[in-house]
Amino acid sequence: LHSETGNDLPVLMENSRYFILLAKIYKKMENIEESISYLQQGREVQARVLKKVQLEQPSIAPAQKQFAAEICAEIANHFTTQRDYEQAIKFYKEALVYCETDNKVMLELARLYLAQDDINACQHQCALILKNDADNEAATMMMADIMFRKQDYEQAIYHVQQLLENKPDNYPILSRLIDLLRRAGKLEDVFRFLEVTEKHSSRANLDPGFNYCKGLYLWYTGQPNDALRHFNKARKDSDWGQNAVYNMIEICLNPDNDTIGGELFENIDGDIGNSTEKHESEQLAVRTAEKLLKELKPQTVQGHVQLRIMQNYCLLATKQKANVEQALNAFTNIATAEKDHVPALLGMATAYMILKQTPRARNQLKRICKMNWNAIDAEEFEKSWLLLADVYIQNGKYDMAE
Repeated sequence: LHSETGNDLPVLMENSRYFILLAKIYKKMENIEESISYLQQGREVQARVLKKVQLEQPSIAPAQKQFAAEICAEIANHFTTQRDYEQAIKFYKEALVYCETDNKVMLELARLYLAQDDINACQHQCALILKNDADNEAATMMMADIMFRKQDYEQAIYHVQQLLENKPDNYPILSRLIDLLRRAGKLEDVFRFLEVTEKHSSRANLDPGFNYCKGLYLWYTGQPNDALRHFNKARKDSDWGQNAVYNMIEICLNPDNDTIGGELFENIDGDIGNSTEKHESEQLAVRTAEKLLKELKPQTVQGHVQLRIMQNYCLLATKQKANVEQALNAFTNIATAEKDHVPALLGMATAYMILKQTPRARNQLKRICKMNWNAIDAEEFEKSWLLLADVYIQNGKYDMAE
């Protein structure tokens, strides 16, 4: 870095690039604070570049504006990871001042509006994207999420179907449609889409994406063994493998898709019968889940957090007090480090339920219920609502459970 920056345009441009390179290095080293600091310094220098470039070298002004937008987007990305959505929105908006038609930035901004439950702002961003790019998958899927939030299930499903009609073997979209149909209570419609896909491609049954989607359908329709078989066919795939393995682990830990923690109310009178065989079966399932966990090699910070969450769910599944307390401690650490981390908060609540500390579990669940729903944590939100309903029912508070 040149200390004698002055107002020399070439030196300013060079310094701006150096600050961003330093930010990238610190990000690789997982020193987020330093990374953001250098990004902010790069942003300030780049603002000086933009003031001078219009007068001295207008031909390179568009490229310098694009670079300023990239810096702002990277700062916003850091704040998004930290779940500081207000700061993230501020910097994505600043990025759009420099490059107002950047679809990638507009999509990220739309996602943040959705996370903030600002449905109208999200819908506006998606409409702007689709005006320029009618076939934009991400914006179309977000429009489907918006319609789902508005409880307009027909429109939500319509948006996704439009994409599938153009390409029936678009498995990421098909998997999302299966999820939407499940939440809309229309799982019976899934089979038709699977059939259309099979007719479209003679090799569909060999495709990891198709097997993943069929596994989802079978899992949601209460056929865990068949679901495991199909997920297993996607397990080694670079695109579908990680999610397939996570789903296999969840099936091992909870094959009947029960509300984990809620089953304790069934045994509240102490009459649990002869459950030795069931206990042995559960422990075997936990060991299988632990073996599958070893296959996961996350590449992102959030991926590592997800792995820690699942590792501790395996500890919860043993129902042994020492393991449950260890898991509770891990979930608490994650919830402290990651603001409003729904899976960690649900993990805490589940641990408290197993430890028979229902009031503490209820406090965590009520905290989740006050948060804005998002598609990423949809499963955890649903499980939290059901577990809290179980707590209220057990206490005779049927109106609150409803």
